[in-house]
Amino acid sequence: MFEIRAKEKAVQRALLVGAYISADLKTEAQNLLEELAELVDTLGIPIVGLELISYRENHARYLIGSGKAQEVVDRAKELECDVLIFDNELSPSQQRNWEELAGITVADRQEIILDIFGARAQTREARIQVDLARMQYSLPRLTRAWSHLGQQGGGIGAKGEGESQLEQDKRKIRLQIDRLKRELEEVRRARATQRKDRKRAPVPNAAIVGYTNVGKSSLLHRLTGAGVFVENKLFATLDTTTRKIALPNKQPLLLTDTVGFVRKLPHQLVEAFNATLEEAALADFLIHVLDASQEEVMSFYNTTMRVLGQLGADTKQMLIVFNKVDKVTDPHALPALRRHFPDAVFVSVQTGEGIHLLIDRISDFVARGTVTVELRLPAERADLLARLHREGSVRDLRYENAWTEVVATMPARSLEMFAPFLRQSADAPELAQVPSE
Repeated sequence: MFEIRAKEKAVQRALLVGAYISADLKTEAQNLLEELAELVDTLGIPIVGLELISYRENHARYLIGSGKAQEVVDRAKELECDVLIFDNELSPSQQRNWEELAGITVADRQEIILDIFGARAQTREARIQVDLARMQYSLPRLTRAWSHLGQQGGGIGAKGEGESQLEQDKRKIRLQIDRLKRELEEVRRARATQRKDRKRAPVPNAAIVGYTNVGKSSLLHRLTGAGVFVENKLFATLDTTTRKIALPNKQPLLLTDTVGFVRKLPHQLVEAFNATLEEAALADFLIHVLDASQEEVMSFYNTTMRVLGQLGADTKQMLIVFNKVDKVTDPHALPALRRHFPDAVFVSVQTGEGIHLLIDRISDFVARGTVTVELRLPAERADLLARLHREGSVRDLRYENAWTEVVATMPARSLEMFAPFLRQSADAPELAQVPSE
């Protein structure tokens, strides 16, 4: 992270570098470098150049050969850069070697993403997760952080005899990592308790997932009117937001917005954000939002599915939603996507196009997890009737003496609570259930 190193001023001129090892990877490397430029722009760092480099094999010292490394450094000096930012992941030793060669700050994609997350984290949970990831990333890179790290010292009550400043600082960071892990575990237990409370009131839950900046938060705002933060930037929001929506059939649904995915997401963040992303793994179904106007939409789809696979959520029921159809300029793009995803919904959150169809499809997904039943409730159990109105949809209601006859649609997982009040069919001993429409 940029704040780790002491410097006289913030970086002002950045040269971005992407290296690829095979000719068939050139297009992907170019696209990733352009995405890195968006990430760097999100931090507000001016970009003065992009360099795409081909190399034959990995080199331990600079990743690329020393000759090409010198060419990059010469280019950086020509552009008067004060930071080199690599799209490739650099080892701590490679990062130090580059800084010694160039004489300026050197960062990689992981560091940029971590800095963005650090700037955007708002809640206590997000801040703990980001701090933990940054500490884990910084620990092996401490040797480039301070000028006094090689000094040794002794003395009673200070530090161990002969213990270097580097060793002392590493020990402090390890202690901080342990503390952050304990705090994060406390937050996760609190989240689990909140989730149990939601399960007691079994309202269906859908998680909105997708690549960063595809319009997930905007969709949540459009569907629920929630005052969620919306901005046209990568990782505009990091914290999960859950809001309740009433579907046309009066069936309630909880919608959860999750953090956006990105290619080459630092593994520290994948681990640290498991508590946030597990909302996707525990949802009843997923709403996977994609940006139809992006040429790399299939790559973004694969990235999201890969991360969902790591969370064990890739096999869940999934509604594919292509957003920003109003921005598609290629006349062949939408027909191709419709052929590849025949069950997808195509919308524009900004203009409202296709939103009603999307709500109908969401209703269909919710109905798959519901049943319609006939109930005979004691008249004094008004609490059960209120719960039916709250968690499901009451279709028919009749009062007969000391009983209330009800036909209602409810989540299947609510059946256990209402089982004693289910009406038995006239010709069979089992409880009668009417299939949902």
